[in-house]
Amino acid sequence: MKVPFGAASLIPRNALVWIILSQFALLMPHLGRLPVWVVLVYLLTAVWRLLVYQGRVSFPGRWARTALIGAGFAAVFFSYGNLLGLEPTVALLLTAFALKLLELIRRKDAYVVIFLGYFICVTAFLFTQDLLLVLYSLFTLLLVTTALVALHRPGEHRFRLDTLRLPALMLAQAFPLMLVLFFLFPRIGPLWTVPVQSHAARTGVSDFMKPGDVSSLSQSDEVAFRVQFEGDIPPRAELYWRGLVFSVLDAGAWRSLRYRELPAEELRAPQLDPVGPELAYSVLMLPTQQNWLYSLRYARSPQPGVLATSDFRLYSPVEVEDQLRYSVSSWPETPLETELSAWRRRTELALPEASNPRSRELALRIRGDSASDAAFVDAVLAHFNRENFVYTLQPPLLSGRDPMDQFLFETRRGFCEHYAFAFTLMMRAAGVPARVVAGYQGGEINPLNRTVIVHQFDAHAWAEVWLEGQGWVRVDPTGAVSPERIELGLEQAVAGEGSFLANSPLSPLRYRGVNWVNMLRLRYDALTYRWQSWVVGFNSDEQYRLLQDLFGSVRAQTFVIIVLASGALVLVPVAWLLLGRHRRRPPDPAQRLYLAFCARLARRGLTRRRGEGPQDFCRRVAGTDPVLGQWAQEFTAGFEELAYASRGGNDAGRARLKGLRRLLQQMPGRSAGASRSVRS
Repeated sequence: MKVPFGAASLIPRNALVWIILSQFALLMPHLGRLPVWVVLVYLLTAVWRLLVYQGRVSFPGRWARTALIGAGFAAVFFSYGNLLGLEPTVALLLTAFALKLLELIRRKDAYVVIFLGYFICVTAFLFTQDLLLVLYSLFTLLLVTTALVALHRPGEHRFRLDTLRLPALMLAQAFPLMLVLFFLFPRIGPLWTVPVQSHAARTGVSDFMKPGDVSSLSQSDEVAFRVQFEGDIPPRAELYWRGLVFSVLDAGAWRSLRYRELPAEELRAPQLDPVGPELAYSVLMLPTQQNWLYSLRYARSPQPGVLATSDFRLYSPVEVEDQLRYSVSSWPETPLETELSAWRRRTELALPEASNPRSRELALRIRGDSASDAAFVDAVLAHFNRENFVYTLQPPLLSGRDPMDQFLFETRRGFCEHYAFAFTLMMRAAGVPARVVAGYQGGEINPLNRTVIVHQFDAHAWAEVWLEGQGWVRVDPTGAVSPERIELGLEQAVAGEGSFLANSPLSPLRYRGVNWVNMLRLRYDALTYRWQSWVVGFNSDEQYRLLQDLFGSVRAQTFVIIVLASGALVLVPVAWLLLGRHRRRPPDPAQRLYLAFCARLARRGLTRRRGEGPQDFCRRVAGTDPVLGQWAQEFTAGFEELAYASRGGNDAGRARLKGLRRLLQQMPGRSAGASRSVRS
């Protein structure tokens, strides 16, 4: 493809290299959620563009570019199943960002790529606001700004690392203003929302459960939420974080009751008189794109936007698309629903007809040998403990119409959801109201800040049974098979089979036995908790409270004055520093030599006019004295080469500077034909 413009509008090689480096740096935070072909596109376009610069190949034509764009859309569609959603949108944007490199011809094309790079830098925060990502984003911001600075230096034909100096200084000068804007700029909600792709972007416990669902979460070391108690932290065995209550068994999977399935009297959460000691704590939950929240048994929250349901769990009326911090008080000893309504009893006893007949028969046989419902519960737990059941992260697949029959009488190897499923099924088959509860159990205590870190591998399922006079009672059949899971955690429970975080060999959680690794991990987690609490969690309410504490009542007029005054306090010193340094900046060595050259000619009566260029002055000198003009022409040519072609920072530049200094000392005398007066 022919380039119809002059070389002056071409992109300098130094700027091109910085643009390519910034593109790959911007790609790095998204590698874990992108298909491999996107990385190949980046490599292909970078190599192609460098070959174009070397003149080995040409830019792709119009039809070739159209085909590449169509292929990019098709690849994203086949990789994600659609073009709507957060991850497909970002993948499409990154693909277009790479393909734009094949249209990078003129400087105006480079501006488009660079400004798009600033926008892509922000897209990583749509997925997480982790502290490490913030630090890395500052690095990518530095690279993109360096590419912009290099674009305005057309004389740089080699890659130069010292191009980083000016962008680094610019970012350092902008940092105080960033702090002012962070604390004072009005914090408003997003102007638009992007639909999240459900199968790839949802995290945590799902709204339905079948064997194998919870065990898949146990291979993830991501943090689900962090909890900070106001007093002593309860023992690990008592940390059951309720999230969902599954009351309906449908098509082999447990699910929660839908809003339209609830009668009017079940829509409102019952108010109970708390019994026992109160546990006060705050939960810092990461985004889940889900509505349910997590808390201990019988929780109340005074925070707006945190509601309670009739089955004693907390939820948010809107999906948790951003970090959420909420305060909770729990009374775990409070009896729940000691009087069971007829509708609730029917719901918590319902089972699909003619399913798992052997499991039903086993339940009826054990119930016939039990004196009460409570004794029946103990007998089923004893059956799990006595028989050859195994707790494992690698259970065999259950197939067929009766999965619990296969589990109870054949495989006998399962994770927590297998035991909760089978136990609840047996309770209902024997006429005892029961349901499955999903959430998390346990958590890791960080001794540095006394927070409980709940990871995804702490996901757990247990059961609740309704007993006369006691209400809903928590029963965890997993504890009958593997007490270590409840008392010590998942890692100890499956230590024998080596399946803990088997898919994440580099996870620092696998090396908690190495003291220095574990201490670094805990220190970083404590720092992350502060970052998320103080910075990420700094919302409009926190901003208003801060301004009230500092300035009292904040009115619109007062707020404007605060913003303007703070901006002036930051910008005025920076402007004074820049302007003052510009006024005091001494000339470089080449300029000093040229000023000395002009001074010597002025003593001969040849004064340089205001605004007169070096070549014009040289021609005027030659018109008055040919010998002196030849010397002036040689000196002017050396000065221009030194001042514009080289910056004197290398050996060649220093040699030219030395030669120019020697030439200045060789100024010839006045020739016989020189004019007597040329002063202007």
